[in-house]
Amino acid sequence: MTVSNLFEVSSTPLSIAGVRLNTVAAGIRKTGRVDTVVIEIAPGAAVGAVFTRNVFCAAPVEVSRQHLATTTPRLLVINAGNANAGTGVQGHRDALDVCAAAARSLGCEAAAVLPFSTGVIGQRLPAAKLVDAMPGAIAGVTDDGWEAAAKGIMTTDKVSKVASVTTACASGRYRVTGIAKGAGMIKPNMATMLAFIATDAKVEPAALQALTREIADRSFNRITIDGDTSTNDSCVLIATGQAGGPGLDASHPDWATFAQGVEHVFVELSRAIVRDGEGATKLVAVTVRGGRSEEDCLRAAYAVAESPLVKTALFASDPNWGRILAAVGRSGVPDLRIEEISISIGEVAIVAAGEPVPGYDESAVARVMETAEYEIAIAIGFGPARTTVLTCDFSFDYVRINAEYRS
Repeated sequence: MTVSNLFEVSSTPLSIAGVRLNTVAAGIRKTGRVDTVVIEIAPGAAVGAVFTRNVFCAAPVEVSRQHLATTTPRLLVINAGNANAGTGVQGHRDALDVCAAAARSLGCEAAAVLPFSTGVIGQRLPAAKLVDAMPGAIAGVTDDGWEAAAKGIMTTDKVSKVASVTTACASGRYRVTGIAKGAGMIKPNMATMLAFIATDAKVEPAALQALTREIADRSFNRITIDGDTSTNDSCVLIATGQAGGPGLDASHPDWATFAQGVEHVFVELSRAIVRDGEGATKLVAVTVRGGRSEEDCLRAAYAVAESPLVKTALFASDPNWGRILAAVGRSGVPDLRIEEISISIGEVAIVAAGEPVPGYDESAVARVMETAEYEIAIAIGFGPARTTVLTCDFSFDYVRINAEYRS
């Protein structure tokens, strides 16, 4: 366990009082594959959530939004292997059938169940398999099911994604544990593919929802693998309150410390997603400063981070900085002037005032680009704004993985 000045980082997932999990094989797409996770939430918890902004959102996203508007969730049901997206009225009914079956097993109302799905779009969810799996899945929930759950929600992920911290506040020590999945179809416009984070702190519901959105914007909404926003993106933050202590909100003196611990978990999960990008070999931070607004900086950063020409150069460790310059130039940031542009990769300055730096050594940049993690730093002017977007390279395997995805 490593210690920062605000929280202790655990190398293994910490159990969260008031949250129990189980992972089973329902046979959604492949017989015998672990593909279904249930997360039971104790009564009295608060739940915050953000979802995809893709206008063609999946049926489980629609149902989860509807259920959250009526009651506090008691159970999350997550399946991999089928997105239940693009499935029309029947897909909506299938999601509701799963909720009803889960509710019967847990002994709660159907609206207290939130469904989540990930996998192939446009194929009907085999809801009967999930319905049949619910009694056993819910009967087997345990406090220490986080690692198994992280594996159970994987699709093209190569590794499971888990993060845990303990925040040491004046009012008490609060645990935070989270899991996520995602390796492709990643440009979250809310959160990420799927992420589920829980804390044993007591948090006021409105404050929890605001925190979920704010931290998602600073973490999951600053990553991209391929520029595709999924139909199923969902992020849930649960606060069980079972650690005791006061109800936290933005006015409480412990709020900043607590929020920092939660943000660490969000950031670690988002970094793990990019590091595990389909076929990725490098994690690259694209930092843009000097914009008149953060939106200006984001436009420029995403133009670079999502450029296929830039991303293939990253894979080749090729210091073809003209691709970066061109991406910034087409980003749509108003009133760009080339004489205000500068570019560095790692510690090596490449462009200053829109021109190559005198004595620029391409071989030094190539050495930086051969490393597993580095930064591309870009200045677009002299304004006050700054932001960072995480991206990865495009390798041969990205094409192979996505060409073979349904085979």
